[in-house]
Amino acid sequence: MLGAAAALAGCTSTNWEADCETTAQGVIECPVEHRPPSPDLDAELLDGTRFDPAGHRGQVVVVNFWGSWCPPCRAEAADLEATYQATRDQGVAFLGINIKDERDKARAFEQGRVTYPSLFDPGSRLALDFDIPPNSIPATIIVDRDGRIAVVIRQAVRQEGLQPLVERVATEAPAPPADSADG
Repeated sequence: MLGAAAALAGCTSTNWEADCETTAQGVIECPVEHRPPSPDLDAELLDGTRFDPAGHRGQVVVVNFWGSWCPPCRAEAADLEATYQATRDQGVAFLGINIKDERDKARAFEQGRVTYPSLFDPGSRLALDFDIPPNSIPATIIVDRDGRIAVVIRQAVRQEGLQPLVERVATEAPAPPADSADG
């Protein structure tokens, strides 16, 4: 889940990504049986309040790493917002993670661009937990309903490329509870 204890810090393409497919467009898609758990997203939002990952259990969560200083991040903001608006009624949540930024600049960047919340990660701790080097943003990750990483995109996104991926993950059924087979 979003609060999973296992983190991806230190993972490289020789670890969990080895069992995933990389498309010609550079999108990494992980089959259900090889998806790693998402790192914990219990952190502070840009407005200073605490984000509660429990509020998104059972949802697909699209996580976008961005900075106000990043031109490709500015370019993709409208496509992210459009995809969010088009998929949020399908049990999809969006969450930005602002890195290497000042809080005021990050808030100013978001205003009028996106309506979903962003975590404040000036030290890039969360980016590193997700194996996203801070110098390689923007990056977008799709976390499935079971809190596992389904898709990793380490480049700017466009709605026509992102939305079908989000919708496909949103149509997947969550895994049954582990104890349901024991009866």
